[in-house]
Amino acid sequence: MLTGEMTDSRARVAHVGIAVPSIAHALGFYRDILDVQVELLEPRDAESPVAKFLARRGPGIHHICYRVPDLDRTLERCRAAGYRLVDEQPRRGANGRRIAFLHPKATAGILLELTE
Repeated sequence: MLTGEMTDSRARVAHVGIAVPSIAHALGFYRDILDVQVELLEPRDAESPVAKFLARRGPGIHHICYRVPDLDRTLERCRAAGYRLVDEQPRRGANGRRIAFLHPKATAGILLELTE
């Protein structure tokens, strides 16, 4: 467990991505009951990464997103440390934010998203 105050130079959890078969069915619980920020992921088609995740594992946590102060620098540090990247270069994600994913084989089985 980490303790103490985090400074702006450290990564912070931005959101948890949860794969669901239907956002319409899941939204009420997260919006009205928990009132917490999550990213609900519904497959757009049967071949999408979210659809494949649901077929293999069922609904559940898909990824954890960390907000970092400098995405390019963080990716450089990941490469230098030998971490496998899904995205070698940042791309545009939700709300136009720059994002990049780290491969779950490099992060103890958890898909990690980085964003600024």
